[in-house]
Amino acid sequence: MTRLSEKLRLSLFLYKPTRFLSLNLLPNLSLSSTLHLCKSLTRALASKTLAFFSSSSSAMDDPYWDLDFRPSFRSQRLRLHDDYDDDCSNDDVSHNAVDKLYLVPYRWWKEVQTEDDQMGGVLYTASTDDDAGSEIFLNLKKKDVAEEGFSGREYALVPEPTWCRALRRHNDFYTAAKDNVSLFGAEIFLKDVFSLQIRLFVSWETNSLVVKISQKDNTVDSYKRACNIFSSEYVPLHIWDFSGQTTQIFMNDSINLPNDIPGQLNKEILLELRLHGFSDYMKGRDWRSDEVADKHPSMDSSTYGGSMKMNGSTDYVNPYLTPTNSLQSGTIYRGAGSLGLIGLENLGNTCFMNSAIQCLVHTPKLVDYFLGDYRKDINYSNPLGMKGELALAFGELLRKLWAPGAKPVAPRMFKLKLASFAPQFSGYNQHDSQELLAFLLDGLHEDLNRVKCKPYIEAQDVEGRPDEEVGEEYWQNHLARNDSIIVDVCQGQYRSKLVCPVCNKVSVTFDPFMYLSLPLPSTTMRTMTLTVLSTDGTALPCTFTVTVPKSGRSLDLTNALSAACSLRDDETLMLAEVYKCRIFRLLEDPFDSLDLIRDGDRLVAYRLPKGCETSLLVTFIHQQMDMCHNNGEMRLVPQVFGIPLVATLPDVCNGSDIRNAFLKVLNPYLMSPGDVLNIFDDDFANEDSNATTTTTTTIMDNDADSDRESRDEANSDTDFQFYLPDAKEAIEDTLIEMNEPIVVSGLPKRLEVLVLWSDNMTKKYDTCLLNTLPEVFKPQVFMREPEESVSLYKCLKAFMKEEPLGPEDMWYCPICKKPQQASKKLDLWRLPEILVIHLKRFSYSNLFKNKLETFVDFPIYGLDFSPYISHRNSQLSCQYMLYAISNHYGGMGGGHYTAFVHLGNGLWYEFDDEKVLPVGQERIRTSAAYVLFYRRVPDI
Repeated sequence: MTRLSEKLRLSLFLYKPTRFLSLNLLPNLSLSSTLHLCKSLTRALASKTLAFFSSSSSAMDDPYWDLDFRPSFRSQRLRLHDDYDDDCSNDDVSHNAVDKLYLVPYRWWKEVQTEDDQMGGVLYTASTDDDAGSEIFLNLKKKDVAEEGFSGREYALVPEPTWCRALRRHNDFYTAAKDNVSLFGAEIFLKDVFSLQIRLFVSWETNSLVVKISQKDNTVDSYKRACNIFSSEYVPLHIWDFSGQTTQIFMNDSINLPNDIPGQLNKEILLELRLHGFSDYMKGRDWRSDEVADKHPSMDSSTYGGSMKMNGSTDYVNPYLTPTNSLQSGTIYRGAGSLGLIGLENLGNTCFMNSAIQCLVHTPKLVDYFLGDYRKDINYSNPLGMKGELALAFGELLRKLWAPGAKPVAPRMFKLKLASFAPQFSGYNQHDSQELLAFLLDGLHEDLNRVKCKPYIEAQDVEGRPDEEVGEEYWQNHLARNDSIIVDVCQGQYRSKLVCPVCNKVSVTFDPFMYLSLPLPSTTMRTMTLTVLSTDGTALPCTFTVTVPKSGRSLDLTNALSAACSLRDDETLMLAEVYKCRIFRLLEDPFDSLDLIRDGDRLVAYRLPKGCETSLLVTFIHQQMDMCHNNGEMRLVPQVFGIPLVATLPDVCNGSDIRNAFLKVLNPYLMSPGDVLNIFDDDFANEDSNATTTTTTTIMDNDADSDRESRDEANSDTDFQFYLPDAKEAIEDTLIEMNEPIVVSGLPKRLEVLVLWSDNMTKKYDTCLLNTLPEVFKPQVFMREPEESVSLYKCLKAFMKEEPLGPEDMWYCPICKKPQQASKKLDLWRLPEILVIHLKRFSYSNLFKNKLETFVDFPIYGLDFSPYISHRNSQLSCQYMLYAISNHYGGMGGGHYTAFVHLGNGLWYEFDDEKVLPVGQERIRTSAAYVLFYRRVPDI
């Protein structure tokens, strides 16, 4: 059909004074043909002509372009040949290309059709005429009504995507006969696909379309097969055209071609036709086919015209023939029949994209859809989409990956269209396959949304109504604005429940989801050591070692420590990291990951009274004078030491209040008189032993008096001096006067105070306790961490666990009239046909990035969601089977993505960019599994 073409030479000239563009066409055409040509050129030349109006002279270097004028049977198409088309000719989008045609037995094609696949076809009756054994003539006449109980031969003419879809379904069908899989050798299918060169022309005398099959156009073997299929003894013969190719030529007994093109009516059109599934009609049928047919009488051997694989490959007749090798139509090549086993070229850090694409293009419902007439659903007016460009690019890429062939595909055009929709994927940086998957599904939905004008739907009051009624209303409202194959297949619904912690107000909403992002709860525990300090001066520091989940949160650590230290109901804990005797940071966010805490860190927890958020929080930093080098000379310089102490004060306070608060929290560290004496032993070593004894006796006999005197001495102003640090952390001119008020502005109200100790006080207080702060964990030499493992069901429970919202995700309570840290719970309400599960392996924070290498034990068969769905629809199954996995190997700084895919033949394959290799089922469950793809199966 494409042989009816004229190569046109056109030239463009810019007349600069008037800024008009002149178009010259050579050779001369008739008026109607010229009008048709100009109409078709309008869109093709829109972008090219801009260069002629620019100031650049390079655009005028070569003003001549080649143009193909090809009146195909669907429509007369024009293709402009420029550098862009040449570069992308082997890529994904070639909208002008006519689908290759296949002739198959009608029953073979009909066996795998469903109600959703109903296609309108044109029925032709065919009469056969042999011309001395060298030519076969078929006269095709349109028949309006199909005969009931027709007993003759029926064939179907289908485009290549439809043939691929039927072949894939037959592949799945005879997977059920695995006990006989050894009978399906590659030799059975060597003769199932072959090419014929046919010639078409219109006969006005008989008002029919004439098909001529000539022996000189084909090999001897191909012509003999054609004789067996179209022999005159097999009459009557019906041919169904489901391709739409003949409709433009012959419809309502007329020809849909311009009548003013001289010599066009009787001109022959050379067409290459591929025939498949006719082994049943060949003479000398192989005995193995008879044996198979006997074992399965419901399936004739024409049914077995598919892509059965032997050792991962299939032998097929090469269906891609060019005019130069069309006479070699009997040539065989290996691997052509391995439908769906074509890799994707890595364009440069695009393994993440290849992995996600392979999982999607092997999704059964999507394969059937994009191999069908998906273009009818394209929404060209949706401002949220890409005017159908993304859907067309993905559809053409999917068809290439499912067409017979063994050459990897370079998805350049698809990447270009995806980057137009999601610019973050432009360039060649590594990205996240799940992130790409989310944008791709959203983009495909918008391009294929069948709702052209979205209605405005006012939200109804849900107060007091049953959840079943509200959930159905939300879903119908969603479908009224969103209706696409993505919604049909990939979208489910969950219920979100928020409860205000103050007034117990309950808010319930129902939202759609495209995938489930499941957290990975840690099963490996981690021991952490912290020091707990009081802020009221009632207890000495105490060290506790607690056990928490390795991948837990700060809230887990706080809860474990609260139980270990017997925290009272009127108390709370403030966790802090101490570095160089100062508080380096506060662990205030309860949702911070414990991975941010290293084993070598030193943590403290301060016991504070509840409700102290509005009080002034004072942190005391200890200092003492020490000799050190300063500007080349020895000088006394204040040096920090010990664990910072914390106290709370009222908003209005002065220096005396600060001093008293410090002495209160420091009181547990005051040593008893006996301990003080031991410290001074070295100073009294040269004194008389009797004097020493007398002093000791006096102290012991007058314990109360000496205690009081010691405290009075400790409270002297010269023993502790308090300073406010400035930007340079100096102490000059920052001394806190006892009677001067302290003003702290802003929230939270926190004050840091430097406390300079005298030598006398360092001997009266036990500073050893202040200087003892253990590390979080001291690892043993050669300690080996156990491999962490968690089940997918446990991840589901963690996903649906009720938990408080984070401080940055506060919910505005309509009763309290202010944001509240409500508790949130998610419940699965409606499950999709295809369930995509994202395992949250990557965690991010302001300081660190981390990847969890946890092994997730996920079921391959029989994933049961019955215990996890709140609203059970009895008509739909809750059982799922795994069919694809997107894997990530490596860490945060780099890595590599691959995919595991389960095909209809029962085998698993690994897609590693261009490489496609079979893989055992026992090898697909690894700690690299990142995105899981499940499809619904009937209940067991």
